[in-house]
Amino acid sequence: MIDPVFRLCLSLIFIIGGLGHFLAHEYMLGRMALSPWKDHVALIGDASILLWLSGLVFIGAGTSLALGWMTRLSCTALFLTLVQITLAIHIAPGHTGPLLKNIAILGALAFVFVRGPGSHSMDKAPGRAAR
Repeated sequence: MIDPVFRLCLSLIFIIGGLGHFLAHEYMLGRMALSPWKDHVALIGDASILLWLSGLVFIGAGTSLALGWMTRLSCTALFLTLVQITLAIHIAPGHTGPLLKNIAILGALAFVFVRGPGSHSMDKAPGRAAR
């Protein structure tokens, strides 16, 4: 029974954070503008569009992770998105707390990816082929 609880706890930071990408969009853009890496982010694309896209990934893949549906794909999408955000925003003076938090979350995502969804997941629902 611990598997769905672990997945839910891990996914909540992405679901709630993803909602923040929409509900506090201007505030988050302001934080991005303070990043020493803002010029590198601009090379990738428009910061506002990247923020919308990362919010969509966080909400969609976070919900999928919570349900245990396409768990490994969800972990991969969340991992890759979080690495980019961590490098662009949290590797800056004074961001040690958020940096270490993100490193811990990346470790948890890697754990779920390697271990799989565990019990009580849509990936393990009756009638579905084992992966």
